[in-house]
Amino acid sequence: MPEAWPHPPAPHPALGPREVHVWRIPLQPPEPTVRRLEATLSDDERARAARFRFPAHRVAYVAGRGVLRALLGRYLGTDPRAVRFGYTAHGKPHLAPVAGGPDLRFNLSNTETLALAAFALGRDLGVDLERVKPMPDAADIAARFFSAPENEAFRAVPPASRELAFFTCWTRKEAYIKAVGEGLSMPLDRFDVAFAPGEPARLLATRPDPAEAARWTLRELEPGEGHVGALMAAGSDWSVATWHWPGDHP
Repeated sequence: MPEAWPHPPAPHPALGPREVHVWRIPLQPPEPTVRRLEATLSDDERARAARFRFPAHRVAYVAGRGVLRALLGRYLGTDPRAVRFGYTAHGKPHLAPVAGGPDLRFNLSNTETLALAAFALGRDLGVDLERVKPMPDAADIAARFFSAPENEAFRAVPPASRELAFFTCWTRKEAYIKAVGEGLSMPLDRFDVAFAPGEPARLLATRPDPAEAARWTLRELEPGEGHVGALMAAGSDWSVATWHWPGDHP
């Protein structure tokens, strides 16, 4: 695993107003950890976990949701079991308002074996994670969903690099629509991201409001071999710290 994802210091790292914390979470932890995390879930979360047909999917859900609760509990200084969630009209989860509590915002993305959870104070954000895999229909999907400038850039990528370029573009676009909070109701061709090999992550253009692009900063994340990730957050006055969630305790 890259050294850029260290285990967190003790005590739990504080989150400042000009920071975004991103945690890498393994989704197949040891069974004792799964049991401890499951004990912190709400009744409806445990019921949902029980409905998964395959054990690996159940474990991944419990680990992702349990660690999210654990992290939120530490940032809020409360028991993870006391964390309550709400959802926007487009399904984006958020913390239920608590009088006098911090304006803590978060976003989560996961693959089969890994998740990323991002946290900020008073700052909208979105994170996305994808596993790079063979995509024989990548050009067709790009033609359907990517913008015209993105398709032009995609066609210029050497064939050997196109799968990585496809997933790089996809994560950056997903991070933006998750940060905005509109989900898939926002057409993916309404904005352009930079993604060509060696090109820095950037939100290039937004439509119909060109000024919208300047409101956001896009960062590339390197979650580990075989994965790509992206983080979008409002403003430019922030830095990112990345941590690896310990797999041996909740």
